[in-house]
Amino acid sequence: MFKKFAALQWKSFFRSSNFGKSLGLKIIMGFFGFIMLLYLIGAGGGMYFILRKLFPDENPMWIISQYFIYWVLIELFLRYFMQKLPVMDIKPFLTTPVKKSAIAHYILGRSGASIYNLLSLFFFVPFAIVLLIQGYPALNVILWLIAILAIVLCVNYINLLINKNDKALVAIVGTLVIGYALDYFQIFSVKEFFGPIFHALYAYPLTVLVPVLMAVLIYYINFKFLSTKIYLDASLKAKSTVANTSDLAWTKKFGELGTFLQLDLKMIWRNKRTKSQVFISLLFVFYGLIFYTQDIYADMMPMKAFLGVFMTGIFLSNFGQFIPAWDSSYYSMMMSQNIPLRKYLESKAMLISVSVVVMFLLTIPYIYFGWEALAINLACALYNLGVNIPVILYFGSFNKKRIELDQSPFGNMQGTSATQFLIMLPVLIAPIVLFSIFYYAISFEASVIILSVLGIVGFAMRNYLLNSVTEQYRKKKYGMIAGFKEKNS
Repeated sequence: MFKKFAALQWKSFFRSSNFGKSLGLKIIMGFFGFIMLLYLIGAGGGMYFILRKLFPDENPMWIISQYFIYWVLIELFLRYFMQKLPVMDIKPFLTTPVKKSAIAHYILGRSGASIYNLLSLFFFVPFAIVLLIQGYPALNVILWLIAILAIVLCVNYINLLINKNDKALVAIVGTLVIGYALDYFQIFSVKEFFGPIFHALYAYPLTVLVPVLMAVLIYYINFKFLSTKIYLDASLKAKSTVANTSDLAWTKKFGELGTFLQLDLKMIWRNKRTKSQVFISLLFVFYGLIFYTQDIYADMMPMKAFLGVFMTGIFLSNFGQFIPAWDSSYYSMMMSQNIPLRKYLESKAMLISVSVVVMFLLTIPYIYFGWEALAINLACALYNLGVNIPVILYFGSFNKKRIELDQSPFGNMQGTSATQFLIMLPVLIAPIVLFSIFYYAISFEASVIILSVLGIVGFAMRNYLLNSVTEQYRKKKYGMIAGFKEKNS
């Protein structure tokens, strides 16, 4: 039965009406995936020697064990957003003599073979091979690797249970932040507490049974849960939800724009994929710390310009590149109504503008690293407001792929086309090139001024630019409607 299910899934993939259209994109993503796997193999193989150099008096296995609890929590956090739940069109099987247990086992088996589980192995297997070469006991290393695989599966199946529970996400983030804070401020050593627990998986081979049994138990819990859901009439059961009294009445102050703005805010908050974009954008405020805290980047002003454009425009890029595909499920209905298209686009521009301003305000603390950081971030924010917003709205007119809002944004290529890659040229690369030219040819001040002036000019010409973008949307109207009607795009 597993073989038959796999064959049907394989045929569904290759016979999809969208397969040929997105084949080029799949090849590109496959190439980048292959590069990432090479990096993971290299990191795993080199981790032993890196730890030896950084901690010459410590055993690398002990260092890995100390930080393993953070890896588990970070893995849970990332999977909450990245990993798509195993999906299988089971309705046709529910009217046939196919055992529900076979369906449940197949779905869980597919999840166990997820690429996210394999990614961990591409890191830990090379690390284990290096340990064997360095003379570590073969039995201990092999059983430790089996224990790691069992922990990866535990994380995988725990994610299936908590994936749509926002309280679980808050608990994971809270535990991660509190644990790191306790370690950082030396209030309580979380590393020293959990270090011996995870190191025992290597030091005492029999302890491998603990994570293995845990993985079996969590698998069984998932199986029992799925078994109660695989019924033809499961979707007919009445759902009871708690009413949300927030009506966003304050948006009415914006007149006609308020109606569209209210719809966008509700869409963002009520759907997993859009809500994830907000959390991701807020997290990327800390992206600059990776570079500002390193002396090697201290004099690399173009890199700081990249950070400025990226941090202040992260929501602009993540959300804006899929306009109007976010509304694809009801776009044809909107276009059949007497809805002013210009106001629709203007509301999108307002929403993105607010995000740019908020992101800039959140980057103000980077002034700690010098006034240049504040000046660059301000100039990049102005550029995003005046130039990148009209540009990204214009490219939105080429979006013709449907988006399902309840799916994860990570590892999800739904709605993605060549347009998303082309957008990066004017949105991200163009301002960096301009900044670099004026920085090396004239001065730092000149490079900041040119980005600021372009942003201000673009903002002053917003009415004209939005009119041009609106005409472009009118020309592409029927093509977008036809594209959005296609499923599995």
